[in-house]
Amino acid sequence: YGGCDRDPALQKWPAMRIKVPQETNFKSGMVSIVGRPNVGKSTLFNALTETAQAAAENYPFCTIEPNLGQVPVPDERLATLAGLAGSKEIIPTQLTFVDIAGLVKGAAQGEGLGNQFLSNVMGVDLILHVLRCFEDSDITHVHNKVDPVGDFDTIMTELCLKDLESVEKRQSKMASLMKKAKNSGSTQEIKDLTAEEELLNKVRPALESGDYNAVYTLITDASIATVPLLTAKKGLYIANVSEDDFSGNAYEDNPHYQAMVSHFGRDKVIVVSAKIESELAQMDEAEAAEMMESLEINQTGLTTIIKRAYQHLGLISFFTCGPKEAHAWSVRVGTKVPQAAGTIHSDMERGFICAEVYHCDDLIELKTEAALKGAGKLRTEGKEYIVADGDVMLVRFNV
Repeated sequence: YGGCDRDPALQKWPAMRIKVPQETNFKSGMVSIVGRPNVGKSTLFNALTETAQAAAENYPFCTIEPNLGQVPVPDERLATLAGLAGSKEIIPTQLTFVDIAGLVKGAAQGEGLGNQFLSNVMGVDLILHVLRCFEDSDITHVHNKVDPVGDFDTIMTELCLKDLESVEKRQSKMASLMKKAKNSGSTQEIKDLTAEEELLNKVRPALESGDYNAVYTLITDASIATVPLLTAKKGLYIANVSEDDFSGNAYEDNPHYQAMVSHFGRDKVIVVSAKIESELAQMDEAEAAEMMESLEINQTGLTTIIKRAYQHLGLISFFTCGPKEAHAWSVRVGTKVPQAAGTIHSDMERGFICAEVYHCDDLIELKTEAALKGAGKLRTEGKEYIVADGDVMLVRFNV
């Protein structure tokens, strides 16, 4: 598991160092690590995935091709379930993180690695904006000034410009699409195109003025879909502070962190020290525990990032559990049980009959399946059941 979490309940998890091809279809969502050059993106990615594939060097565009890595999602319930079931193996669910080249001003016009950067971001579900909040004369800043909010605004301006290009292209096609719909007599298509055109007419001026918050609200609240937009993606904000500032919450006095809190709100800012996370990832458990104690921290920044990203993606976990393995699976909030079964195997969804379900908290309390049955906590659910976070399931199917 590589130091992303030092909770005792998770220390039995197997090490996972997975090289993931870009063409893989990630059902649980992808998280991109985005920022200006030299803000700590690749260092953070390396710590998350325990690989040396993303070179963390002190110059812009060190990361050229996006690096991908799958990272286990910490969940202490899984280890407890495995212990109760006598499982030989523990398999946590995972998130896919992508380290993307640093963005510079002018990216929308192709400056630096702009076009490639923007196309890579388009394929992800959540953006982690890594913003530099540390001073270090040995690590150059692309504009020789540490300004996390200014860096964020530069990135969002480029995303707005790219989205404006996408909206303009879509608007240029609307007349012909509407004509085709009228000729075919499709009332629903005409209605949908009219609603989309109205949406684009509101989105475009917001993009032109750089009001990315308005764009996000318009797209999120819309009842109709349109072209995918970068500014409509969910985001979290990572304050990368120095080692000294991370110790004992000293970052509270960091003016750059304070500027982020003022701009984004305290609940949306995650504090890390990429350098500390990198060091912890390379230590054994005893060394890491000693270092964390000396720094007065009880949970690493990476653990917070993973858990918050998982939650922000709208994901929950259900479990399958037996003597062979205890396995966590990811589904979106609101997923019905046949579709959840399909994440295990497509045959389970296709031939779904029912599922025997109980909640992990009930097993943790009652200890055995026999006790669950006696207490009426084990139930049979049909196709309309919506899976809850923490459900343990045995799927019945026939194909």
